[in-house]
Amino acid sequence: MIIRERENDFVMIEQKNHAQFAGDVIAQWKTTLFQGEELRKSVDYAIRMHDYGWEYLDKSPFWNDKKQVPYSLFDFPKAPKIIFYTYGIDEVEKIDAYAALLCSRHYIQFFLKDSSKESQLFLKQEEERKNRIIAALDHFDKRIFDFHYALLALGDTLSVYACVNEPGATKETIHPFFKKGLSLSEKLGLNETNMQPSWIDEETIALDIFPFEGSINSRMIQKVVSKATIMEKGLLDSYNEAEYEEVQISVKSSM
Repeated sequence: MIIRERENDFVMIEQKNHAQFAGDVIAQWKTTLFQGEELRKSVDYAIRMHDYGWEYLDKSPFWNDKKQVPYSLFDFPKAPKIIFYTYGIDEVEKIDAYAALLCSRHYIQFFLKDSSKESQLFLKQEEERKNRIIAALDHFDKRIFDFHYALLALGDTLSVYACVNEPGATKETIHPFFKKGLSLSEKLGLNETNMQPSWIDEETIALDIFPFEGSINSRMIQKVVSKATIMEKGLLDSYNEAEYEEVQISVKSSM
């Protein structure tokens, strides 16, 4: 779950909906810039499914009693998080092993500096998965794989930008994480190191670097849950009773 807090309510975005937005964006990556075209369907699948492990968990959000807010992706405890990450990668692998390899690569970065037993076991498990999948592939090109992973990471970050900021956010109100823009991996081959996204109105995000075929039209599916209702009924009932709403978002060039 990705949470955006307002004065009187919480905007709550399930991870699968965040991932679908990321997929809509990267699906428009310019064909002339795409490396390993024969794997494009696998890359698209990985991006849309990279948070599949959260799908059922997000239907029953948890309350963080210490912070008095719903638990979000960013503060959810690591031990159960690993269980859901593993489940998600396992499910993706049943359909597309290369996509699972990309999802696994995405998750291991969060535990590389964690010495806990659970994290080290997860890293060992995913290293074994990586070796097994690569051994079964007819051909594996690390350079192209790194490019594909950079696409996943970019789509994920652009979608997080759309989730954690209020539509129409200004330079003054933008989430601190994005104050300096968005780092671009050299693996993308764009010869740029930073992308500056900005809301130009309540439905449009503009990018100063635009490696896409054309303007992207997507949507963010979310729920807005009243703090007063949570106090009265609890988080789970309040979330289940809230209606999903769709926020239309376009992504275009600022040039």
